[in-house]
Amino acid sequence: MKIGFIGLGNMGAPMAANLIAAGHQVTGFDVAGVTVEGAAQATSAAEAAKGADVVITMLPNGAILRSVADDIIPAMQPGAVLLDCSTVDVESARAVAAQAAGAGLGALDAPVSGGIGGASAGTLTFMVGGSDDAFAKAKPLFDIMGQKAVHCGPSGNGQAAKICNNMILGVTMIATCEAFALADKLGLSREAMFDVVSTSSGYSWSMNAYCPAPGVGPKSPADNGYVPGFAADLMLKDLRLSQQAAEAADADTPMGKAAMDLYQSFVEDEDGKGRDFSAMLPRFEKRGRG
Repeated sequence: MKIGFIGLGNMGAPMAANLIAAGHQVTGFDVAGVTVEGAAQATSAAEAAKGADVVITMLPNGAILRSVADDIIPAMQPGAVLLDCSTVDVESARAVAAQAAGAGLGALDAPVSGGIGGASAGTLTFMVGGSDDAFAKAKPLFDIMGQKAVHCGPSGNGQAAKICNNMILGVTMIATCEAFALADKLGLSREAMFDVVSTSSGYSWSMNAYCPAPGVGPKSPADNGYVPGFAADLMLKDLRLSQQAAEAADADTPMGKAAMDLYQSFVEDEDGKGRDFSAMLPRFEKRGRG
């Protein structure tokens, strides 16, 4: 396929590289001037989109997505698919999809899970909203960039799935870190804590696959000084999106709200900015009940 790729950051660049390695023709554009080996370089987002079968965007937020959509939708050829892999608010995803449909285009919101490592290895999971036809057209690309793509329903449902998933992740990571800090104070070794919880009812991805305690369980960012695999800043962004969605849907999400407030304090008022989201553990280690 001929692919336009807009947003060649930490996630977008390796995703584009995997598409190039699979033989697709990629034209890239990034406002920071980032390039990917093997990709043609466009001078604007609209130029990258012109003549493409699929245009992939990987952008920081909904406002930027809307702005880029205004630029690229008029440049796209009828029948092409706008495939947005950003994590944005549901309202923006649905607005851009409606705008694309009005121009005779397919549109998919397809946020990802798997982080930079998954983007490089081509093992991302895509949560996809949009039409069956658009999903079918993009499916070969999902198979290159990831290990799984789940069609979650109409436009916006991919973002809804991502937001709900990451609200669970934020809450369970905080609970896992709290439990390790409590175990420390009760004299329970971290290894014993892991051995019990990882095979008991406290089992979770945060404990078993991404343990926040260094030297315990599979290798994780905790074993590398909490250099981010998934930054606390990004978790805060996703938790804010969850609360924005909850307010719009009149949903009661007290644990999601509490997690957002804790990550906001961690990132904005403490030392969490630029650290992995599992660095909540040393935060709790240093704190007493008061």
